[in-house]
Amino acid sequence: MTLTLKRRTFAALGLTALTALALGPSQAEAQQKKTFALVQINQQALFFNQMNEGAKKAADAAGVNLVVFNANNDPAAQNSAIETYIQQKVDGLAVVAIDVNGIMPAVNQAAQAGIPVVAIDAILPKGPQKAQIGVDNAAAGADMGKFFLDYVKTNMGGKAKVGIVGALNSFIQNVRQEGFEKTINGAPGITKAGVVDGQNIQDNALAAAENLITGNPDMTAIYATGEPALMGAIAAVESQGKQEGVKVFGWDLTAQAIAGIDKGYVVAVIQQDPASMGAAAVNALKTLSSGGSVEPIISVPVTIVTKQNVEPYRAVFR
Repeated sequence: MTLTLKRRTFAALGLTALTALALGPSQAEAQQKKTFALVQINQQALFFNQMNEGAKKAADAAGVNLVVFNANNDPAAQNSAIETYIQQKVDGLAVVAIDVNGIMPAVNQAAQAGIPVVAIDAILPKGPQKAQIGVDNAAAGADMGKFFLDYVKTNMGGKAKVGIVGALNSFIQNVRQEGFEKTINGAPGITKAGVVDGQNIQDNALAAAENLITGNPDMTAIYATGEPALMGAIAAVESQGKQEGVKVFGWDLTAQAIAGIDKGYVVAVIQQDPASMGAAAVNALKTLSSGGSVEPIISVPVTIVTKQNVEPYRAVFR
């Protein structure tokens, strides 16, 4: 059996098990409900777990079944999952793409099979998907760039050397990086220490951030483009004892990020609303699967969280 066939067989078995679990107390009752599938990136990041929770709550409220596939950071597994869901004739698909271009053949197959598809967070290229759900990542990255420049001017004597912990395999995080960099490029007093690739995996981001700090002992700030990158940057700052010298800016709150805000070295974190993204995807699929239409772009706002407005988030990340 080839590796691809093994992967697809495994995915099919896994998805069948998930579908069985989703059928609820009475198989006959559940089979009368519509079934939507959420093709997820991983279940390591709190962001994705919160998205799943929002989607599940919306599905319960809408009276539909929801199955969630964890690709564990493997884009090929996402494609195989979509193919399996097509065979199972689900009523709608929500996709959080790892490879936005590589997933399009599977998205096209789903559309050809009459299954509506919506994209969450990662922006897919032009195609048959019915809606793009998420934030304006370029604008939010630019907003953080403006916040950073104001902070440097007010609190860092107008000078900073900033390094970036990114995820170069993530289209959406590259957009966030570009929005930030375009804003700070050429600003007086700002120099750059370079970009390291955390690969959207916390342990890799930690190692990359440690290398960034070690290679730039005069660096005074870090911008992290996603939750694993931010978690890695926070851990690296602490492991290197740089809490007094390096200020951290990034994306997606966690308990560790809030602790860093309290200690003063994490300055600002862009907080999305992943639960609302998941809920919006389910609600859109319900409308689409009933023959209705939805807006092609469904925006979910963000908040820049600092020590001034962190209090309401403590209970969420306790």
